[in-house]
Amino acid sequence: MEFQNKDPKKTVFKEKVLNSKFVVYTIIIFILSMTILALSKIGFVLVPFIIFIRTIFLPMILAGVCFYLFNPIIDFLERKGCKRVLAIVLLYVVIIGAITVIVSSVIPPLKNQIQSVVDNVPDIRKEFKDSIQTLSHNPYVQKGLESANTNIDKMTKDVTGYIQKYASGFSHGLMTFVGTVTEIVLSVAVLPFLLFYLLKDGKNVPNYISKFLPNRSRGEAKLILKDMNHALSSYIRGQIFVSLCIGVLLFIGYLVIGLDYALLLAVIAMVTNVVPYLGPFIAISPAFVIAVIDSPFMLLKLAIVWVIVQLLEGKLISPQIMGRSLEIHPITVIFVILTAGNLFGIVGIILAVPGYAVLKVIITHLYQFIRLNSKLYSDRKIEVDDPVE
Repeated sequence: MEFQNKDPKKTVFKEKVLNSKFVVYTIIIFILSMTILALSKIGFVLVPFIIFIRTIFLPMILAGVCFYLFNPIIDFLERKGCKRVLAIVLLYVVIIGAITVIVSSVIPPLKNQIQSVVDNVPDIRKEFKDSIQTLSHNPYVQKGLESANTNIDKMTKDVTGYIQKYASGFSHGLMTFVGTVTEIVLSVAVLPFLLFYLLKDGKNVPNYISKFLPNRSRGEAKLILKDMNHALSSYIRGQIFVSLCIGVLLFIGYLVIGLDYALLLAVIAMVTNVVPYLGPFIAISPAFVIAVIDSPFMLLKLAIVWVIVQLLEGKLISPQIMGRSLEIHPITVIFVILTAGNLFGIVGIILAVPGYAVLKVIITHLYQFIRLNSKLYSDRKIEVDDPVE
């Protein structure tokens, strides 16, 4: 017995709206446009909300990164029979001990190298200038400098203008710097408390969020949260371990070739390596300056060290630690980083890839939902006419 047109209105709605690409895309564009227009008109209403988000943003980001880094350790200890709270306390004891060792053994030489760089800035600048002048005697370099000399006067005037412009706003910049330092200090102060509760109750977050959703949507919501958690954990843990390996390898390489300020340069490389693809180019800049000042042969040795480290990172370290868990094309990564950096600065650059990974999970599940509930895709289900016996 067949039932046809049981709900004509629903059928017409699905046929004319859900199954019309033009209507669906038009509605999406209209909603986005109205949202942007509304936010531009009532932006002042959101100021308290924005201030609240900015206040909790940095502590939550730091706590989230630490959670993904240390949660596997807590889970391992819990599986071995240790209570979760006790495991967290033991982890804190180990972290405090590690910080004490680092402060007592690594910070003093690092501080000395930083102080040495600061004290020798005039000499470094002079030696770098002399090295560049020596290189300028090369006919190929000289040809490039001839075309650049025509713009020296203009560049000088521009630099002078920039100095005068920003000197007038020095007090404002100083207050901004003090505010930023205060925000970082407060974030670090509350970090242990946030991290404790994340490690203690973090695994219950999906169940807590799903309570606010209808029963039929809870399974899909938990699956989305699970995929988001997997994407973030894979990226954060992998990127931290890869950066640590890069820092250690470069430190060893710098010591072998005898490059000055080896520890400082390796730490800079380790920190900047959290930015995919662009980080290594940022990290090599100070090392390049120090190598040029030393000698052309040191520059050659630096190039060899960097090539070896990048080959190890690209062919061995990253594939083993990170694999292709995010499945994001390198061109997409670069585009996302540049866009986020232009919109949100250094914070956008750091959070671009994990943010894109989360957005990709959401859009993927949304696409699957539309695919299952619309006839826009003829292959959304496979019908078998004759069952195989």
